[in-house]
Amino acid sequence: MTTTNAEVRPYAVRVPQSELDDLHARLERTRFAPAAPGDSWDYGTPESYLRDMVERWKDFDWRAVEDSINAHPGFVTEIDGQDIHFLHVRSSVEGATPLLLAHTYPGSVLDYLDLIGPLTDPVAHGGRPEDAFHLVIPSMPGLGFSAPVTEPWTIARVAGAYDTLMRRLGYDAYGIHGSDAGALVAREMAVVEPAGFLGAHVLHLFAFPTGAPGEMDGFGEKEYAALGHLQWFQSVGGYNQMNGTRPQTVAAGLADSPVAALAYSELFESFGNGTSLVRPEQVLAQVSLYWLTNTYASAVRYHFEEQRAEREPVVSRGRLGVAVFKDDFQTIRAFAERDNAGIEHWSEHPRGGHFAAMEVPEDLAADLRVFFA
Repeated sequence: MTTTNAEVRPYAVRVPQSELDDLHARLERTRFAPAAPGDSWDYGTPESYLRDMVERWKDFDWRAVEDSINAHPGFVTEIDGQDIHFLHVRSSVEGATPLLLAHTYPGSVLDYLDLIGPLTDPVAHGGRPEDAFHLVIPSMPGLGFSAPVTEPWTIARVAGAYDTLMRRLGYDAYGIHGSDAGALVAREMAVVEPAGFLGAHVLHLFAFPTGAPGEMDGFGEKEYAALGHLQWFQSVGGYNQMNGTRPQTVAAGLADSPVAALAYSELFESFGNGTSLVRPEQVLAQVSLYWLTNTYASAVRYHFEEQRAEREPVVSRGRLGVAVFKDDFQTIRAFAERDNAGIEHWSEHPRGGHFAAMEVPEDLAADLRVFFA
């Protein structure tokens, strides 16, 4: 019988210096693969990109990243047999809206550090007091500073754990925002609609063509361009197939080679298509976090567990808001509305991509204010 300890324990990030020394030593010993013809992104992460990033990584200040995380109250609590790490940042505004921010893969709580100020203190960032949020930012079970998982975890199980977390913190009503993997968790909340659910705001609704007759009737240039971009995104983003079939094979390389982990994080660069606004130091912070916590194995297994989860497709009916950013793959509204009955907000933004929280945090903050107003 599994018992759960409901205690919420303070947690500060402090990686032993020996781990940083080991990382630096591995970087110094890097053996690069020979460059592909033209050394372009067409073959995957280029050698020239990796050489440049490794040199940057050697001088990278991880302690500054730790300080940026520890500037906000951090905690760990056990839920469903799993130690889950989270940041809990309360606004000084009375009656602020409780909001859980669910991060991406291959991202982490670092996705949202630039959003904390605008969301908790909106007046200082061009907003109104009534736009304020209390924020809870978990490390997804098994990822980052949450302990590696030893049991199968699915998106539905994560959603249940997050609901438990919010109620443990005293929030009987709350909303959720998510991107990428976090968007899947947020949509699951819209399916379940737990008591007090205020809505899910997402950057992606994974709704695709089914081949049904007439499903593209009325599509114009915009929709076909979105389909083309989605097709390209799926052709270069092989994570689902690799992680979903041989996760431990993938994890072996990611856990032993920091440069393999860096190369495998090419989604931060939008697979090299030149549109990503994510800065090199942001990429290195994310990859360092995964490397130093050795949580790649838990991370890649989510694809494996999801592909084997026995669940019929279901239409979500909870309140949803969608923000579509220009250089991300585009959620097509007709397909999204087919699979999600509760869409009440739809916005399209002229800049930003898959990691909008890191690329254009002020734009995302403004959209969150509108949806939850």
